[in-house]
Amino acid sequence: MTRILKEVAIEGCRTTALFNTGSARNYALKVVTKGVTRVIVKPYTVGIGGKMITVREECILRGEIEGLEFAMKAIPVDELGSVNGHTIGAIIGATAMEEWEIRIDMAKAELDLSGLRRREFIEY
Repeated sequence: MTRILKEVAIEGCRTTALFNTGSARNYALKVVTKGVTRVIVKPYTVGIGGKMITVREECILRGEIEGLEFAMKAIPVDELGSVNGHTIGAIIGATAMEEWEIRIDMAKAELDLSGLRRREFIEY
């Protein structure tokens, strides 16, 4: 499992995101998802931060990292905790990273955004 912290914008709100290949799902603080349409889902239980939570709603969020846009389905949560002194506003899991070709460069311990850059539309 590899985890990288990076500043991103989720729905225009600047926050610290944890890019976590050990998480299949994506999570965002409810304050970050404020004003976003939420979809009621059949309740299911997930473990996060050593706690079990029951998920009853999900939402689609627009994000931006280094000026590159992406979208993800996320679970709104009250709290995500902190890592290395940084309060986490979102967890971006393996499914979103795979969909948007966001990779982790293990040698440099940083994000490789070349796949996301390749998706950028260039108009001539």
